[in-house]
Amino acid sequence: MLTAAGSGQRFGADLPKALVLLRGRPLVAHAASRLAASGVVDEIVVTAPAGFLEHVHAAVTSACDLPVRIVAGGVSRQASVAAGIATLTSAVEVILVHDAARPLASAALVRRLVAAVQSGIDAAIPSVPVVDTVKEIGPGDPPVAARTLERSQLRAVQTPQAFRAAVLRRAHEAGAARARDEVTAVSDDAGLVEALGLPVHLVDGEAAALKITTPHDLAIADILLSESDGAL
Repeated sequence: MLTAAGSGQRFGADLPKALVLLRGRPLVAHAASRLAASGVVDEIVVTAPAGFLEHVHAAVTSACDLPVRIVAGGVSRQASVAAGIATLTSAVEVILVHDAARPLASAALVRRLVAAVQSGIDAAIPSVPVVDTVKEIGPGDPPVAARTLERSQLRAVQTPQAFRAAVLRRAHEAGAARARDEVTAVSDDAGLVEALGLPVHLVDGEAAALKITTPHDLAIADILLSESDGAL
């Protein structure tokens, strides 16, 4: 599952962020090529903005030889993922949920996540240590620092995230009401699995799996590509 239904408003683009170019290729194409290169992905379902289904389809099929299905996105990321899940057959055992906004997550990371779920766990997500000091804030204008969180107990979470298919389906069904509004929707699928009371296991993430939100992030991604010589 590759989510590419974001509008790109925060990025400041006049087209969906998934179609913003990095080294002449749309972000969604970079992400799809790395999923395909992993050797453990059988098909790619992409959620896309309703007015750009053909554009996204062309970008993804140009980047990989896997079967590709395009689904119109919903009112929230959670709703978009649920729409994609609904197109999968019951034969699917492991579902990866990835964001086109993290186009450089490596094929090796994809393999680690799938292997983790195939080893018998329900959910595996990549994470990296938090390097900044993080404060919980209290009320006020400007807000005040209520307390300092213990950095060693915090992790920043990335995608792709891997799930046993039956568990992810159940998690989305249980949390469906939250998907109707971006305010109540979860920011990642692991949150829905956590809400079921099931453990979500962490695997090592990577710097390359950064999220592209601003043009500055895009510039960093370009540097990472230069350092890796475009390796998948």
